[in-house]
Amino acid sequence: MRILLVTGKLAYPIVRKAAGDLADVMMADVNVAAFITPRLIEPMLADKAAQYDLVLVPGLCGSDFSKLEDKLGVRIRLGPKHAFDIPLALRFADKIEFSHKVSACQLLADIKRDSAMKEFNDLETAAEPAFSLKGIKVGGGSSMKVMAEVVDATKLSDVDLVRKIESYEAADIIDLGVPLESSVDAVRHAVKVAKSATRKPVSVDTLIPEYIEAGIEAGADLVLSLEGSNLARIGPLVAEKDIAAVVIPDDETLDSLLRNVEAARALGVKKVIADPVLSPVGHGAVKAICRYRKFREWYPDTPVFFGVGNVTELMDADSIGINALLAGLAMEVGASVLFTTEASQKTVNSAAELKTACVMMALSRQRSESPKDLGVDLLVIKEKRPRKELLEPGDTVIAAKRHEFVIDPKGSFNIFIEGDRIYARNGDVTIAGTDSESILHTIIDRGLVSRLDHAGYLQAELKKAELAIRFHRSYLQDDTF
Repeated sequence: MRILLVTGKLAYPIVRKAAGDLADVMMADVNVAAFITPRLIEPMLADKAAQYDLVLVPGLCGSDFSKLEDKLGVRIRLGPKHAFDIPLALRFADKIEFSHKVSACQLLADIKRDSAMKEFNDLETAAEPAFSLKGIKVGGGSSMKVMAEVVDATKLSDVDLVRKIESYEAADIIDLGVPLESSVDAVRHAVKVAKSATRKPVSVDTLIPEYIEAGIEAGADLVLSLEGSNLARIGPLVAEKDIAAVVIPDDETLDSLLRNVEAARALGVKKVIADPVLSPVGHGAVKAICRYRKFREWYPDTPVFFGVGNVTELMDADSIGINALLAGLAMEVGASVLFTTEASQKTVNSAAELKTACVMMALSRQRSESPKDLGVDLLVIKEKRPRKELLEPGDTVIAAKRHEFVIDPKGSFNIFIEGDRIYARNGDVTIAGTDSESILHTIIDRGLVSRLDHAGYLQAELKKAELAIRFHRSYLQDDTF
């Protein structure tokens, strides 16, 4: 395929280098590539169009090149936004149809992600599990599953319980945490509400026999947990109902876990998930990983429970990277279920993060590769490659300084967020939306701002609110972000 890349003066050297021998490069008479227009390049392409099968203009161009494409008889489409994506785009040039409206880098990212998800879904469909819970495969050759805990579930109102369950959309299994000061009726009610709110398997999470019995009677699909103090009483009921159970040790030793697993099986419990117990960092995390590894060597076919939340909740660090790393370790020790809570603000969205990590690790294992360049990632704040601005400051550089604050005659705004929406209130009028630009445009269109500095301030605060939603942070107007 004969391909021509069109770029500006500043970007020409780096585009030429990135293209190599895969494409020709033409420099338009404009410094900034994003400013290239159909009118600008038409005379340059008029006598060359027939030589090429595809012309790629910069992905940052805002013009519509479709009419010029029809006029010259050659496909003119948006290429990548940045030069480092050019080699990838050129490799896929004969495999995909580039777009008039969507940049090649975004198009390729979507294609890679769709391909990765199809590969993951095909793997999961073909996998043979140790057993299934309401259609969710557990253990065996299936991917790791995410169990998300609703902390103190019996203390929540029905509305709040349902809302919390719905927030765990990414999770595969819903776990209902039962506090010690609960009651049999409260447990039974919570399980019934949960079962009516989701089709996912529901777990009852307590060691108290009476509470476990109430949860099973109400329809719980899984018990968390069985151990020496309740096995004799609860084991037969679990076996009778043929539900799953997480089995834990009495003292965090491997010998204790093995005894309890064998005792559960002797009582007829078939769907056992063993928990060697993941200790927090600083309290034996490495020793715990070794325990997991040894258990897997001795019991290669028993699904294993991996308590990720034990680490994330007890470490003051962003949960994204921690969840990714722990999912990788869990994959290596053969874990089947990743358990998390979102009990603190720093761990919000952990269920979704772990679900993405499970996809990454399944693909990594299948391809025998490190979990990078898979088409799926957990890069949220940091970026994989730097983007370089080719512009320079110019001859006149003016030092920035503040001017005296002046109240806008049109009044002030109170900005806040709720869920995934941003609200900007001025008196009795509230503008609501999901992105900062549309809210600011509405404020301007309705004449609710009269000073340029006020409009600039509003855009800055609205963008902070938008980023807070994206990063699952809280937002407080005028506070440090």
